[in-house]
Formats: sequence, structure tokens, C-alpha cells
Amino acid sequence: MSNLKSLLALFLSLSLLFSCHRSNPADGKKIFRYNEVAGIATLDPAFAKDQALIWATSQLYNGLIRLDTNLNPEPCIAKSWSVSNDGLTYTFLLRNDVYFHRNALFLNPDSTRRVVASDFIYSFNRILDPKVASPGLWIFAHVDSNGFQAPNDSTVTIRLKEPFAPMLSLLAMPYCSVVPHEVVEHFGTDFRSHPCGTGPFQFQYWKEGVKLVLRRNDNYFECDSDGARLPFLDAVAITFIVDKQASFLEFIKGNLDFLNSIDASYKDEILTRTGQLKPKYAASIDMVSIPFLNTEYLGFNLDPNGNPLPLKVRQAINFGFDRVKMMKYLRNNIGIPGTKGMIPCGLPGFDSSASYGYNYNPDRARKLLAEAGFPDGKGLPTISLATTASYLDLCKYIQQQLALIGININLDVNPPAALREQMAHGKSDWFRGSWIADYPDAENYMTLFFSDNFSPSGPNYTHFSSPQFDKLYRASLSETNDAKRIALYRALDSLATSQAPVVVLYYDQILHFTHKNISGLRTNAMNALDLRFVKKQQ
Repeated sequence: MSNLKSLLALFLSLSLLFSCHRSNPADGKKIFRYNEVAGIATLDPAFAKDQALIWATSQLYNGLIRLDTNLNPEPCIAKSWSVSNDGLTYTFLLRNDVYFHRNALFLNPDSTRRVVASDFIYSFNRILDPKVASPGLWIFAHVDSNGFQAPNDSTVTIRLKEPFAPMLSLLAMPYCSVVPHEVVEHFGTDFRSHPCGTGPFQFQYWKEGVKLVLRRNDNYFECDSDGARLPFLDAVAITFIVDKQASFLEFIKGNLDFLNSIDASYKDEILTRTGQLKPKYAASIDMVSIPFLNTEYLGFNLDPNGNPLPLKVRQAINFGFDRVKMMKYLRNNIGIPGTKGMIPCGLPGFDSSASYGYNYNPDRARKLLAEAGFPDGKGLPTISLATTASYLDLCKYIQQQLALIGININLDVNPPAALREQMAHGKSDWFRGSWIADYPDAENYMTLFFSDNFSPSGPNYTHFSSPQFDKLYRASLSETNDAKRIALYRALDSLATSQAPVVVLYYDQILHFTHKNISGLRTNAMNALDLRFVKKQQ
């Protein structure tokens, strides 16, 4: 930390077709700069499976709908939609003023063309094509065979095999972006580096591992509430500095406009113990904090062919450490202690007043251990917890607290890829995991405990199995009434929590830092990066 402080001290024409008007640009280019530690492997939305790829492709492409700041579906290329009474047919009416980015492969004087309904049918079927091997294939699992139709140029219909209430949220994922067949078929797999979409920014330059530049799409179809055409920025520049501390220093020096989240290497430099921006930065930096749909947990392998821990031991572990102190001293209060179920704060279904869950109660933990036949932990073998270096501090804290009630823990530190492999194939009896929502519906969290979803083919890494849970889960899938569905989710969460297949650590929080000259940045609990409305003062 002393090195960090010393460094900080040192580096203290289609537009006429549209109805909206373009604001007069100010002198100088307005370039929004951010760093992507994780790197970017592709700009093809069919492969946008993680945050880094989602952020980049979201600037280049659009879908039928998007999620607003409250995670509600809102119009995008579809100006309106309807759902049949039986919940099976979704009908979308398209705007007629959306054009693909200019590309020489569009053989007309304007080097572009208008998006029509058949473009969506092509794009959706591309996701289903086994030759493409898109990781987004699963999002259409509920769609009937030949369920994508375009009755005319301005109408898209999607027919489901059975009602599935989260379907609109799935359609807001980047996988569902519209792409032009002319460009995709010309470049094939090289479409990854020759992207062409409809988004607010278009491809300019990419030196992989060094820098990616996107420039403003002057033909973008959206306007703000005053009628000014979006976006306001001239360009977006993304760098790929791998070292998080170095990236933080570039932000502090003003070479980056935006910093996402927080890292242990600099959290105490910028945040107080209670998670507030330190006074010395308050005059130059803005911080926004909202719930993040990410639940951090420790999962038990309950496969009966393995060596699962008894229920009362799992419950004792849940009661045996203080999550509130853990968050205060190790996370600067960034996040909410995981004293409820698996559904995170920020999702309908999360119940802050729920009677189920686990608070710190060492006396109850000792009682449960005794009931399990291990008074004060006597006779209980040492339990191995598989984790990664990034979470070692949290796991050491839990190790120390559980030792006070007689539960001895051995920490097995693994590279992230190795830990994922162990989780998927049931090679760890106890492991650190996290679940970031694919779409904003609590069903996405309950699917972790559905017995048809056992890993490695599904996300049920704990191999939790309960006929009662499965019955309720299936009922929730076809329930179209929001209030009834949320009640089912809470019942599911309560049932799973009582059986302790996991130890919920905390519900995560989004932190976005920007300099004072940046305004209009939008996000939501899915950690979207919406740059359409961003303005940058010179």
C-alpha cells in the first residue's frame, strides 16, 4: 500500500432521414475512456457471455428490447410488443428508421440498409446453428421448433413451447442482437473482428490486447427527451491494462474516465471503512453504488456418491461466522451480508424481512454440531474448502471464526479455471462460487437447485435434489402472474436455504467511479454500461 500511496502522490449524411436533430458539437473530440482488465476476445454478439464482451457489444448492437435502469423491458428496435393470453406468442412491431452501420458489403450508394424483421429471424437462427456454437443457445430452450416468424418486414413473432415469464428479459441479452447476413456470411468467423450492427457506436480500430476504438454512429436512430440525436460522445476508447492497480492509477491521473468496481489493492486508498468515498477524492470523483445481481457463496457437494457433510454440520457452518463484520473489515461494506437466501438484493423475490436465512449465532452452531454427533467439533474431520487467491482473505476469516466453535478448515487455493473445473465435475466437497444473473428474474437463481440441472451439463454444482423443490420450480416456470410467481420463488428460496446446500456470503454491489466532467452514465443491477446519454465536458 505504501508503494500505491507514493505513486498517487507522484501522479496526483443519413442523418437527414431522421426526425431528431444533432446538437452542435463542442470543440475537441469527446472520447470516453475505460480499461478492460479481463480483455476482449470477440465483438460478435453471439459470443457475448461475460461482462467484458457484453459491455463492448452493447455499444455496437441492438436487439428488439433492452432493460431500463430498473430492469424493466423497454422498446429498442421493437417500438411495441404484445403477449398472447396463453403466454405462448410474443409479437413485436419494429421501428422503420433503424439502419445497419455503413459497410461496403451493402451494395447501394449509402453503404447501408434498413433493418427488417427477417434480419431478426436470421440472427436468432444463427444462435441456434450448431456450426456457430454460440454459448447463448440455451436462451431459446423454451422456443418452439420453427418458432421464429416474420409475417412482414415490420413484425417479428416468437412462439414458445410453454409459457416462460422471463422470456422478455432473455430477449434483452446481447445474444439476441440483430446482425446483417451480408456481413456475417462474408467474414464467417472473422466477423468477430469486423463487427457491423445498429448500435450507438461503430467499429473503428482494434489492436487486440492493446486498444479498441469505437466511433459515434451518426445514423443512430434514438434521441433524448429534447430531440437531440444520441449518442453525445464522439468515440469510446478501451484499453487492456491487466494490472488492476495500474488501471486505478491511470484513472486517478485522469487518463481514464471510468472505473468499475473495487479491488483489494486500492480499496482502502479510495474508500472509508464504511464504504464511502474518501474526502480527498470527493471534489474530483463521483461514485455511484447500486445492488448488483451477484450472490457470492460457498457450495457443498451433496452428491450421495461422494462424502457430503451432514445437514446439521452445514447449518452450523452457516451460523458459525459473522457476515456483518466480514463485510465491514474485509469489503469496506461494499455488499450486503448474505443472511437470507440465494436470491440477491435488487431482484423481485428478495425479502429483507424473510424469516429464513442464517445470522451469526455461535451458540446455535455449537448446538447443531452436538446434535450431529460432534460436540465442540470433536470427531469432525478437517473440511477442505477450495477457493481462489482473490477470495483468500474472506476464506481465512471464515476459517478463523469456525475454528472457535470446533470446525477446522483447510484452505485449498486454486487458479480460477481449475476451480471451475472442480466445481463442474464434483471434485470438491466444498467450494467458493458466485452466481451473476444471466437475466433479472429470480428463476435464474433457483435453477441452481433444480435436480434436472446437475453439473457438468447444468448449473446445479451442489447436486442438491428435492422432489418438493422440483415440483414448485416447475410450477414457477409457467406462472405468468407476477405476484404468484414471486411467492413461488420465495417458497423455493426458503426450502433450499433450510437444507443449506450453500453458505451465502454476501449480495454484491456495483461501484462506478467517474470524474466530475462525466455525466449521463446509466446502469442497472445487471451492471449494464449504457453510454448513449453520456456527456463529457472538456
